Amino acid sequence: MYLPLDPIASGSAAATTRPRLSLVMVVYMTGPALMESIRHALDEPRVDEFIIVDNGSSLADAAWLRDLARREPRVRLLQGLGNIGFARAANLGATAAKGDELVFLNPDAFLTPGAIAALREAARDRPSPCVVGARVFNTDGTEQRGGRRGEITPVTTLLSLSKLSATLPPLRRFEIHREGEPIPPFPVDTPTISGACFYVSARDFQRLGGFDEGYFLHVEDIDLCWRARRQGGCVLFQPHARVVHIGSTSRESPLVIEWHKGKGLVRYFLKRADSRRRKALALLLAPLILSAAVARPLLRMAHRQTERSPQRLAPITR
Repeated sequence: MYLPLDPIASGSAAATTRPRLSLVMVVYMTGPALMESIRHALDEPRVDEFIIVDNGSSLADAAWLRDLARREPRVRLLQGLGNIGFARAANLGATAAKGDELVFLNPDAFLTPGAIAALREAARDRPSPCVVGARVFNTDGTEQRGGRRGEITPVTTLLSLSKLSATLPPLRRFEIHREGEPIPPFPVDTPTISGACFYVSARDFQRLGGFDEGYFLHVEDIDLCWRARRQGGCVLFQPHARVVHIGSTSRESPLVIEWHKGKGLVRYFLKRADSRRRKALALLLAPLILSAAVARPLLRMAHRQTERSPQRLAPITR
């Protein structure tokens, strides 16, 4: 059960007609990108209802969201929960949504015109449950890593986190990221899409049981894709649905974020291990996966520190 802060902030002014599509966004200390993301979402005429679950914002952002909910009849704001984790908050948003179709959007991702129409079109006449992911871009116009990925296993993950599959030719067959491949001209089956922006019908989301709330942050989208395929459904990459994703805007420590990602991956591999051998492999590689995940932000911080440090001058000799 969600606990709205007050009746006005929960969207009591919303229209009485049943919405067709509900956009669900989970917010947590997002920063300046939040307002821009919301503006793009509200510019999209196919968004009939906008559910915002505030897992935690600054006082100023929280007040801005409440004011937005009072002014905009499509917005329903759920506040007063604290940080309950992305998966649980997204499930609450989906439960509160009245639309027959759902689009989940990160608070630092910007919809482009036609993106939702393309996502919806790709799902037509597809096996159920169906999850459709967008083509995700960086702000410089390049395709973002993670928007379309292969089968995620302990081995492929470890090789990807260490970048060995991208740098060593013999290991390139284990590379799961496909942003370097040619863009397909139409929606294609893809094992894993990005949770930054994806479409699923409310019925299919309910059939899947929503997100697994055992994940606090990250990997819940990977798990959802796996379960959709496991149930005989499909996961699609829609190249014509374009979304710009800034990424790394949260004010949370990168070390904490990567820890949750590593922990989520370990949980995912143990969950899907269907034999003793695979479970043993997952357990064996768990410390390496956790270490590789945490090492990434530490290495980035060390690199930035090195760049900021003044260069030492060689001693002058006569």
